[in-house]
Amino acid sequence: MEHFVVSARKYRPQTFKDVVGQQAITNTLLNAIENNHLAQALLFTGPRGVGKTTCARILSKMINSENEVSEDEDFAFNIFELDAASNNSVDDIRNLTDQVRIPPQIGKYKVYIIDEVHMLSQAAFNAFLKTLEEPPKHCIFILATTEKHKIIPTILSRCQIFDFKRITVKDAKEYLKYIANEQGVTADDDALHIIAQKADGAMRDALSIFDRVVSFSGKNLTRQAVTENLNVLDYDTFFTSTDLIIQNKIPELLIQFNNTLSKGFDGQHFIAGLASHFRDLLVSKTPQTIDLLEVGEQTKEKYLQQAKTASQAFLLEGINLANNCDLKYKTSKNQRLLVELCLMQLASITFDGEKKNSKHYIIPASYFKNKGITPIPVNVPEKKATHVSTPPVPKQTNNQHANTSPPKIVLKQEGKRRSGLSLSSIRAKKEHLIKQMDVVVEEENLPTEKFEPDDLIAHWHKFTDLLIKQGKHNLASILSMDTPRVEGTTLHLVYPNETNKVELERQQYDLMNYLRKSVSNYNLSLSITINEVLEKQYAYTTADKFEKLKEKNPNLELLRKTFDLDVI
Repeated sequence: MEHFVVSARKYRPQTFKDVVGQQAITNTLLNAIENNHLAQALLFTGPRGVGKTTCARILSKMINSENEVSEDEDFAFNIFELDAASNNSVDDIRNLTDQVRIPPQIGKYKVYIIDEVHMLSQAAFNAFLKTLEEPPKHCIFILATTEKHKIIPTILSRCQIFDFKRITVKDAKEYLKYIANEQGVTADDDALHIIAQKADGAMRDALSIFDRVVSFSGKNLTRQAVTENLNVLDYDTFFTSTDLIIQNKIPELLIQFNNTLSKGFDGQHFIAGLASHFRDLLVSKTPQTIDLLEVGEQTKEKYLQQAKTASQAFLLEGINLANNCDLKYKTSKNQRLLVELCLMQLASITFDGEKKNSKHYIIPASYFKNKGITPIPVNVPEKKATHVSTPPVPKQTNNQHANTSPPKIVLKQEGKRRSGLSLSSIRAKKEHLIKQMDVVVEEENLPTEKFEPDDLIAHWHKFTDLLIKQGKHNLASILSMDTPRVEGTTLHLVYPNETNKVELERQQYDLMNYLRKSVSNYNLSLSITINEVLEKQYAYTTADKFEKLKEKNPNLELLRKTFDLDVI
C-alpha cells in the first residue's frame, strides 16, 4: 500500500509563483531580494493556513540561492525553525542567540524561522530584544504568528511587518480546480465553491476538506456529495424557503424547517444562512453589486431569477428579522419556537389577510356595512393615522329612517408623544371632544325639538350644581358668572375677560352635550362675548374685595379706622 500524502503537504508551494492569494507580499519580497533591500527581522502575520510558514521557507531558500530555488539543493542546515509554542522559555531563546554568533558554512545567511512567536513568555521576549535589534550581518529572523496583538510593542517596532490576508473564495476555488485536475478528479464548479466557502479563507483547510470529500465520493465530486459529507445546508434549501416565504405558505415553511432539523442541522445555522441568502438576493438586484455574490455561475443565475420576485423592502425587513433572531438564539429558552416565530413573521411581511379589501379606508368597511353606510375612500397613509373617531350612531325611532349619508370622519394625525398628565395632552383631548361634538351636530337624524328658554336656563343651573358636587368648582364658578340669554337655539354669554371665555370653550363639550339631551335639541350652540367693563364688578385684588364687603357692611370702615388697620 502506497503511503498517502495529504494535499496540503503534497502541493505545498515551492516558489513564490505557486503561493495562492498573496501576490502583493510575494512581489514585495522578490523586489526586496533583487534590490538588496531585505530587512533582517520580518514578521509574517495573518489567519491560519494562508501561507506564512510557506513563504518564510521559500524566502529562506531564495536568500541563499541567489533568487533561484532548485529542488536538488538543500540549505536545511542554514535554516533553523523554532516552534515557540513548545520552546517558549528563556533558555530556548538563549540557545538560539548563542547559535546566531556562528556564521553559515554554505551560503550567505543563516535564517531563523520562529513560528507562533506570540507564545513566547515575557522573559523570553526580553531576552530576544537585543539580538533582534542588532543581529549579525549573516543572520535574518522571520517571525510568524496568527495573533499579532499578543506580541509586545518593542518586538513589533524592530520588525518589518507583512500582513497576510485571507484567501478569497475565488482564488481558493481556482486552486482546488487545479488540484482536482492533477489528481484526475471530476468536480462540479458549485462543489468546489462550497469547499472554498467552508474553508473560510484558509487554503490548508480547503485542501484538507477536499481530501475528505474525495475519499467519500471518489473521482466524481458533485455538489450533493459535498453538502452531504460536510453537513452543510444546500443552496436549494434557502431558495425553497424564500419561495415559501414570498408565497405566504406558513405551514409548508414550518414543515421544511422541521425536516431541516431532522437532518441534524442547528436552528441558528438555518436562520443565519437564510439571512445570508436574503443578503445575496439584495446584492443581486443591482448590477453594480453582483460582483459581491460569491457563488458559482449556475447558482448565480438562480439568485438573479429569484431576486426579481422579491422587493427590496421585503429583503431589508427579512434581513432585519433574521438577524435579530440570530442574536437572540443563544439566550432563548425555547430556541425552536424562536426560529419558527421568525419564519412566520417573515412569511407575513407581504401578507394582507383580512385587511386586503379595506386597506384604502381609514375605518374598516365592515363597520359601515353593518350601519348601512357607504364608506368614503381617504387617501391618507396608514402609518400616519394614530386614532380614528367616529360619531355615535343613535337608536332609530319608529318614525325615523336610516340616513345613508356618511358621517364626518375625524382623523387625529400623529404628532409628538405627550405625557398623559401634561397640559398639552389635556387640551388636545378637549379639542378632540369638541370636534366630536361638531360631528354629532351635523347628523341629520338627531332630534331638534322646540323648547322653552326657561327650561334651558333651569338645566343650565342643574348642570352647575352637578359640577359643584363633582368638585369642579372652577368651571362652576365660570358658569355662575352670567346667566345665558337664549335666542333661538343660541346661548349668549358675556364675560369680563378672555380667560373665562377660553376656559369655557375648552370645556364646553360636557355642558352642551348635557343641555342638548335635556331639551332634545342638538342644534344648540354657544356664543361668548367679552365686555371688559364688567371686569370692574368682580373683586380680584384685596382692596377690591374690601370695597365690596364695605358696601354690604359700612361698619367695616369704622372698624378699620378705629384700630388703624391697613388692607394688605
